[in-house]
Amino acid sequence: MVMQRFVDAWMSFPDLIILIVVVSVLGPGMIQVIFVLGLTFGIAGSRIVRGAVVSVRENMYIHAAQSMGAGTTRILLQHILPNILPPVIVLFTTRVGAVILVESGLSFLGFGVPPPAPTWGGMLSGAGRTYMYMAPWLALAPGICITIVVYAINVLGDAMRDLLDPRMRGSR
Repeated sequence: MVMQRFVDAWMSFPDLIILIVVVSVLGPGMIQVIFVLGLTFGIAGSRIVRGAVVSVRENMYIHAAQSMGAGTTRILLQHILPNILPPVIVLFTTRVGAVILVESGLSFLGFGVPPPAPTWGGMLSGAGRTYMYMAPWLALAPGICITIVVYAINVLGDAMRDLLDPRMRGSR
């Protein structure tokens, strides 16, 4: 419960402000951006995963497995994990799309990966802005690529959820 209160307090702050503050303290760099994005989106996602586990834990088949003497590892791997996998897959794929967008935003603002490394947000900022009037396709290419990748990840996650959801196995 103490950890959940920490998660609730963490989620009360806007993600972009936390990201900008932490990256400005740690400095721009690939490792710093990965650490900050993983921490921010991982802490917020833990609440959803915990809710799914608590919901599944109260089902009768879990109590039946405990009554029959099944160990904690067996219950986790054979009963709880297959039933929380669909929400986790959807959470993961939506979070990956959000992380791509946030990293692009951080790089556009100058808080992301330093300029020698190519990023979609970095392509839109700095020297990319000076050429937008002469060659607008330079701005459209990164934007279209971000859109296509985020959409493809979301569609992939939806398809994986449909394949792995145990509640949908009988409908095929």
